[in-house]
Amino acid sequence: MSTKQGENAVVLSTEQKNDFLARGFSRRSFGRIATLLAGGAALPFSHEFAFAQVAIDNRKLPPGAVKIDNNENPLGPCKEALEAMSSVLPQGGRYMFYLPAELEELLGTQEGLKMSAKRGESYVQVHDGSSAPLLQAVLSFCSPNKSFVIADPGYEAGSEAAKFLGAPIVQVPLTKDYAHDVKAMAAVKNAGLIYICNPNNPTGSMTKKEDIEWLVANKPAGSVVMIDEAYIHFAGKEKYTCVNMVAQDKDVIILRTFSKLYGMAGLRCGVAMGRPDLLKKTRGFGINWNPVTSVTGAMAALKSKTVIPERQKINNDTRDSTIAFLDKKGFKVVPSMSNKFMVDSHKPTRDAIAALRKENVYVGRPWPSMPTYLRVSVGTPEEMKKFQAAFVKCFA
Repeated sequence: MSTKQGENAVVLSTEQKNDFLARGFSRRSFGRIATLLAGGAALPFSHEFAFAQVAIDNRKLPPGAVKIDNNENPLGPCKEALEAMSSVLPQGGRYMFYLPAELEELLGTQEGLKMSAKRGESYVQVHDGSSAPLLQAVLSFCSPNKSFVIADPGYEAGSEAAKFLGAPIVQVPLTKDYAHDVKAMAAVKNAGLIYICNPNNPTGSMTKKEDIEWLVANKPAGSVVMIDEAYIHFAGKEKYTCVNMVAQDKDVIILRTFSKLYGMAGLRCGVAMGRPDLLKKTRGFGINWNPVTSVTGAMAALKSKTVIPERQKINNDTRDSTIAFLDKKGFKVVPSMSNKFMVDSHKPTRDAIAALRKENVYVGRPWPSMPTYLRVSVGTPEEMKKFQAAFVKCFA
């Protein structure tokens, strides 16, 4: 794949065109594929902005607004990351192409993955966030004949890409315990990419590791399981991560991001971890430029011994006390192990969002399969106290 000089247009290689044709795409699809590649960076956020009455502009928020709508970390980057990024800024005139490889080696070593200095043989691939490799995986493993399989409700960026491509989308409802229904997912015979966000977005609920291992062992032949661990640090990475399946060379790609616990959402840094041949297949879709500042900050954050336990405790204590308050008031809350939760307001979601906005509280967008539930991101303890007061005023 290449880009035309001076333009945003993407030119598919002959090899890529032949691959798409072999997977059931028509030549008429090439234009849409190129468009998706050129504008794909916007896809992860398109569903957020599509709800005109829900989307908000940070610059226009009233004073004292409680913004708990996008699963951001109000703490921002940790001290170590801020210091590292500040120190590298004077070198910002240099490309420093070696930095992503250093981040890959650091994370790979921490996760016990095989590392190689040869390009295309690494088990870790750095990206500007974790949404880009999700998009690239949809392009690599889905087609008009191979579906994108996702939980309902779930994080829709992959579905947006699959819909644009014309690939089938199979939505599998969560179980009564709000876990991924792995048996139903495994039963999708034409699956190309099976996507699991664990903890799930928007619910914050967990799927047991042994259930995901069962899915990987029983999935349709030729399909790939993508496990998005964007929120895994809040639940307990050591206990719940599926990175061991990458080390075992399974048909698995794991996504991680520095946007959530590490507080670097606006800086854009994430990774994909998987067997080298799987990562090599996705690498061809997109030019992967990694900002020097974000990569430097990410490495400093990974080296910190305190950032994960400290932030996990702050988030989880604040979340659990808020959920306990809502439970005491008689509101149903989906059990969460993340930095967000879903609560039933007993009102249509859009109406509930509008009511809270009148109280200067901004929460997440609607999910059709949970029409009276609000997704609430965990803010600071002070912000969550304001949320509690506003919620009771509006819905008690």
